Order: sequence, then structure tokens, then C-alpha cells
Amino acid sequence: MNLFSLKMRASNSNTGHLSGAEKIVNKHELHTYTNALLHRALHHSKGAADEITMKVEPVQLSDIQLLEALPVKTVEVANHYEGIEEVKKLLLQLGLQQAEEIIEMLSSCSSMRGAILLDVDTMKRLEPDQERGIRATYMDANRSHFQEDLTKKNHFQEALVLATKVAHAPNVIGEICISDDPDYVTGYVASKEFGYVRITKLKQKGSHLGGRIFLYRHSESGVNETIAYLEKQKIVVDLGLSKRLNEAKQQDKWRKIKSDLASLQENHLYRSFNEIQTAQEAHVKMHDREYVMLASNSYLNLCNHPGVKSYALQMGEAYGIGSGGSRLTTGTTTLHRLLEEMIAEFKETEAALVFNTGYMANVGVISSLLSEGDVIFSDELNHASIIDGCRLSKAKTVVYKHNDMNDLEEKILAHSCENGLIVSDAVFSMDGDVVNLPELMRLANQYGLFSMIDEAHSTGVLGERGRGVCKHFQLTQKPDIIMGTLSKALGGEGGFVCGDKLLIEYLKNKARSFIFSTSLSPVTSASAIEALRLIMNDDTQVTKLQENIAYFNECLQAHGISARSNSAIFPIIVGSEQAALDASAKLFDHGYFISAIRYPTVAKGSARLRVSLMADHSKKELSEAAKLIKKYIGNV
Repeated sequence: MNLFSLKMRASNSNTGHLSGAEKIVNKHELHTYTNALLHRALHHSKGAADEITMKVEPVQLSDIQLLEALPVKTVEVANHYEGIEEVKKLLLQLGLQQAEEIIEMLSSCSSMRGAILLDVDTMKRLEPDQERGIRATYMDANRSHFQEDLTKKNHFQEALVLATKVAHAPNVIGEICISDDPDYVTGYVASKEFGYVRITKLKQKGSHLGGRIFLYRHSESGVNETIAYLEKQKIVVDLGLSKRLNEAKQQDKWRKIKSDLASLQENHLYRSFNEIQTAQEAHVKMHDREYVMLASNSYLNLCNHPGVKSYALQMGEAYGIGSGGSRLTTGTTTLHRLLEEMIAEFKETEAALVFNTGYMANVGVISSLLSEGDVIFSDELNHASIIDGCRLSKAKTVVYKHNDMNDLEEKILAHSCENGLIVSDAVFSMDGDVVNLPELMRLANQYGLFSMIDEAHSTGVLGERGRGVCKHFQLTQKPDIIMGTLSKALGGEGGFVCGDKLLIEYLKNKARSFIFSTSLSPVTSASAIEALRLIMNDDTQVTKLQENIAYFNECLQAHGISARSNSAIFPIIVGSEQAALDASAKLFDHGYFISAIRYPTVAKGSARLRVSLMADHSKKELSEAAKLIKKYIGNV
């Protein structure tokens, strides 16, 4: 059999060494693997290589040593500090007392292409060329056990092959390795004594630090033999990969989930519940203490309104608490019809359709109206439900700069389509600003695109009687699709879509999140009916909310805080996740419930306090809140 050793080394003039890889392949595989390694070099996470060296050498089958892979064990750790402690324990198993000194030496390896060969008894480096280090080469895995993606680096597989070779080298008692790949934080300690021990975190993500140390124990007379084996002996490692991975998974199938949760905690992104002991009003009780609620979406305080509760109880007696089925089977009651008629009247459209949540409304509408070959133009700060609807539709999604109509038009011109949609939040849920609806509508009309607006945070807040963003801009023409929720200003739960009867009939028959779900409870439907009736007949709560919005703008301005909003949402950008959490905690101490919003809800580095106003907040409470925010975050 004609065999070849194939080696690739890639570097970049700015970042230095990028990537290295090697295979032992037969003649028929040579072309395929050469192309794959070139692709890897040109698409590295550190950037594209501008110098690539490929080396091909013939190999005799008789020269290859077959090794069984070291047994694998994975140690889950919460952070890299815990990981280093695990390394120390393993070094102690090898009888090495100088663990701190050995680990410190890893930081000096980052610029080396090879490894340190360290005499563990004298702590002397034994590489003939200490800038180059020792390179373990001429090795590969037995590929009969697995399928591999040739263009991607398999960190685990390649590390196990190398670790197995190093462990079998004469006079080497073990190895420590941390990858210099900034996206790969797992490292290992390997030895014949305890096998290949993967440690899930040995550095922080994004760090370019990394290195490798071969732990040598013998007189210096054996150094040449050791180096010759590492750099010249050709080996193939029998991974038995599928069996080993199954064994590893059986050890703890939850290991990735545990690791992800630990990472969230380490990066101040872990979330937990705040349990509230009262109705969602301007004042709530939590942990047996009263707080001013400045984080709720219940903008009009209707969730605990006596009239809403009374009507819901009354209809619960008449219809029961459950709907009994999906809307197209047994789940449509008279209350569902009345609610949809009232929503259409409120929004001044021909018809409406109620969904169980706002999320389900967005996902259902977008994924049923658009499909592969269509184009969706979506604001970069749109809600996750819009983003997920775009993904499910399989249409091409073109993201335009936030509320930037010039960029939107440029994107439309660059992506022509027969069927397209412009979709945007009306009020952006984490930023509180309002869509430039007149311009968005003009572009949709000019280029023959559907227009869709998510009015979750504008319904009950903007415009005359809280009718929404169209009234805010005093537009007579409506977007083609108006989506909204019953769970914010209306104080209940559910979502809805308004528009022409043609649209609604289509969604009844096509929107999967509508068709395949038990309908809203009659009690929930009744509460939404009464909430709508209240604001349609009496604008007192809407007026109070709009007055509070204007007043809180004045309060923030008086304290030198630059946040401005036309909606009930005020984003006060802090920056770091920890700073936002600290400020929120201080405000809680003063009895003000103001949430810290962090990644992934908002972009990294733009963590914020999100203040949400209600109609029933007093001016004194709003003034005091602004003063405390100023105290704990300063000028922002």
C-alpha cells in the first residue's frame, strides 16, 4: 500500500503561527486531505493564513507503530481556576511536587510551535532549540472507526492521538497541554498512569495563551532517544472512537449542560427567578418586603383591575377554565370571537386572530407567510420571536441597521425578490425607541413588500387611547400585518394579529403555532375583553401613563442621565454585566425593583437597567428613582 505523511503548517504575518495538522493517508486520499487542510488554514478563527507549508513524504507500512489510545476521562469544572487545581492534583499523582512551577512554565510556551521537554527532577529545559521546542509528528488516527469532517479541526481527536504518542515515548511520564485556540478552553493532562484526562476549562474564552510540556524523567543521556521517538517515529492510534465517546457520555450525559450553566455563572449571565407575592401593580411584595415595581410590562395596571377580575370570574362560571381543544376543533368559544372582533375594532382593521402568546404569533405569522426563496428585511434589534420566525421560515433574512431607513433601502435594492417582508418592533423592548413607521411604510409600498409591525410594547401606550404606533404617527394607512400582545398593557396573556380578512383566513389555515395548540382559556379571553373595553371607553389610565413618561424624561434629564424615551421603556446603559447587576441590587436595597438586562437579551458590553413605567406610579416615586439611578451609575 502506498502511504504518505501529509503535514500542514499555516502562519500569518500579523499573528504568527495559526494552525498545524498532519495525516497519514493512502494515495487515493492524498488529494482530498490536502484540500481539506488548505481549507482549514485559510478559514482559521485567528484569520486567514498568508503562508502555508504542505509537506508530503512516503511512508512504509512496516515503519508504522500501532498504539491503543489512552483511556479517556473528562473532569467538569466551573472555571479555569478550578481547572488548574485539577492539573495540580494529577501532577501530584505523578509524584511531582513542583506543580505551581510547572504550570507557570506553560505561559512561556505560547510563542513556540513545539513543546517544552522538561526534566521534572531538575526543572531544566532539555530542548536543543528552545525557541522551536519539540514537535511530536508523524501520527494519525485509525479512521476505520469514525467519519470525520475534513475541513474542521477535531480538537479532541487530534489531542488524543498526540497525547497517546507522547505517553509512549521513552522517558516521558506525562504531558500537560492548553490549546492556543482562543475559542477552545478545554485542555488535558495525559499519562500512561491515569490516561487522558480532559479538563473542561483551563483558560478564559478568548485567551490566546496556550502551551504544551512533555514531562521527562531520566538522565540527560536519554534525551536524544526521546526526541527521536517524538519527532521521527510514525504511529497510528486506534481510537475505537465511537465506543470511547459512548463510554464518556455514559459517565455523565449532563456534562455539557453542567458546563454551560457554570460558564453562565462565571460570566455573570446566570438567571434566576424573583418570586412576587402579590398582583403585578405599581407596588409589589417580594421576600415579605414592599417594592416600587419599575420592571413590569403591566403598563396600565389592568392585571388586578376589579372590573377585569370580576368579568373574568363571571365568564369562568359560564364557560369553565379551559377551552378543551385547538381553535379548529373544539377550542373556539363565543368569547374568542368577541375578543377578536374587539381587537380588530380597537386597531381599526378588518379582522384579527388571537394566538396563545406574542411569541407564537410572530413565529406563526412569519413562518407561514414566507418560505425559501423569499426575503425578510429585519431590524437588528428585533425581538427574539421575530428572529426565530425568520429562521423557521427558511427565507433569506437580511438584517438592517437599527431603525436606519437609508440602510434598509440599500439592503432592499441589493436583495430583489418576488415575495418579501419588512418586519420591525414598533417599540423596541430593550431600547424603548419607536420605529420610523412612516418611512418603513413608504419603502414597503415603493418596493412592493409586505410590512409587519410588532406592537407588543406600543399597544395601550402610544397614540390616542393607546391604539398604538399608527395613531402615534397619525397614519391613515396601516401596515399589512399588525401583531400585538394581550400580556403587556392589557394585563393578561396571549398574542394577536390584525389585518385584512384575507390575511386572517390564511393564518387560520397555515400558521402552525395557531393550528396545533389548545386555545386560550375562556377566563383569559374574558379578562382581555374587559381590559380592552376599559381603555376604549375611558382613556384615564393611558393619559396617566403618557404623563408619567413625559415626567420621567424630565427627571432623568434633571439628573444628567441621557436616556430618553417616547414609550414606557427607559434603557439606562451601564456597560458591563456585573456593573448592571450591582446597580440593580443597590436599587433593590432601596425598595425599587429595576431589572438588570444582560447578554444574550442585549449585546455583550451593553448591559443596562431597564425601567418600565406604569400609569399608577406617583411623581414622587419616579423622581426618587431617577435620583437613586444617578447615585449608583452616574452619568450614562
